[in-house]
Amino acid sequence: MATRMFDFDGSSGHRLSGRLETPETTPRGWAIFAHCFTCGKDSLAAYRVARALSRAGLGVFRFDFARIGQSDGAIGDAGFGCDVDDLVAGAEAMTAAGMAPSLIVGHSFGGAAALAAATKLPGIRSVATIAAPADVSHVLTQFDEAGLNRVMKDGQAEVHIAGRPFIVKRSFVEDIARHDVEKHAAALHRPLLVMHAPSDEVVGIDHASRIFLAAKHPKSFVSLDTADHLLTDADDANYAAQIIGAWVTRYLPPLVEDIAQLEQAKGVTATETGLGAFQVEIESGENRIIADEPVSVGGLGSGLSPYELVSAGLAACTAMTMRLYARRKGLPLERASVSVEHSKVAGMMPADRFTRLIALDGPLDETQRTRLLAIADRCPVDLTLVRGADVQTRLAGEEDPMPDTAIDEHP
Repeated sequence: MATRMFDFDGSSGHRLSGRLETPETTPRGWAIFAHCFTCGKDSLAAYRVARALSRAGLGVFRFDFARIGQSDGAIGDAGFGCDVDDLVAGAEAMTAAGMAPSLIVGHSFGGAAALAAATKLPGIRSVATIAAPADVSHVLTQFDEAGLNRVMKDGQAEVHIAGRPFIVKRSFVEDIARHDVEKHAAALHRPLLVMHAPSDEVVGIDHASRIFLAAKHPKSFVSLDTADHLLTDADDANYAAQIIGAWVTRYLPPLVEDIAQLEQAKGVTATETGLGAFQVEIESGENRIIADEPVSVGGLGSGLSPYELVSAGLAACTAMTMRLYARRKGLPLERASVSVEHSKVAGMMPADRFTRLIALDGPLDETQRTRLLAIADRCPVDLTLVRGADVQTRLAGEEDPMPDTAIDEHP
């Protein structure tokens, strides 16, 4: 997956530091991630959830709110409302760059901000919260009492949160009281996924219950089991992202091929040849090829392995799609070459990765090359791998299963 910086101007004029996680293949959609109160865009939770969503095919934008990480500003410059407005500004910056987000994911304090921001962004189709508080003022329980008293008395003071010093202004504390998270949830009128761990010691599970009850359907709740508040265990972060990735599929814009398939694919038949342990002959119409496994795993090495055949399908489809587009648009593409490698990545969900390397020959300018690469990401086989497919199996000679048609249950 590719990662690049994406900075933008926040609502109060501060320059905010952001990072884009883009999938290796065609993005199924774009999401914006709001981090917890003191975490930042590079926190373990933000990093792991964004990476896992990217592996699931979602492009994710995460940025530092004002006062955090590499962004300008200080706590209390404009309060919680500033974080909400910065989320709106971030979504607008993404839209202007051609990456309009349809999902907001908010972690902890960022979850409260995500609920509020979504009501201001009609392009957001769904919202997911992780360990979000039902009261924004809950964050004040993380301040040391002496420091909070100094803030209210002097208008600004240093407080310690999770052992780290922060300069907090009175305006931040006063602004918090003006926001009602449950009211935002009730006014959302969009699909909501609430995720929380029953054993969360920072924000109790009762906060998730209040948000869930306030929201209107469609809404879903998923327990994060033994996860801690910050999702410090990689398995917990990956699980949360996997659930979000599956849940949001229903609410993403459909993936549509830019180039129609030239001809409906014909069926293929693979039959054992009796040579070696694995060799099979594959035939489709008048075409025949041999498939096998490498000698290292007991095969003869006489043909492409099954995963090499899948990689070959992706490579061939990519080259054909670019050629069809170049011919249609009159681009001076002389020759395209596509290499695809398949690998299994430990700890990644899903574990399969197809790495594609494209070489384009011809007097193409930068704009033409960029467009051809974009079209490559939308070849039919690419989209099949991204979207997934339905595989049905039956024994030869059995009757066909009932077709996928509506069943009239009335007599």
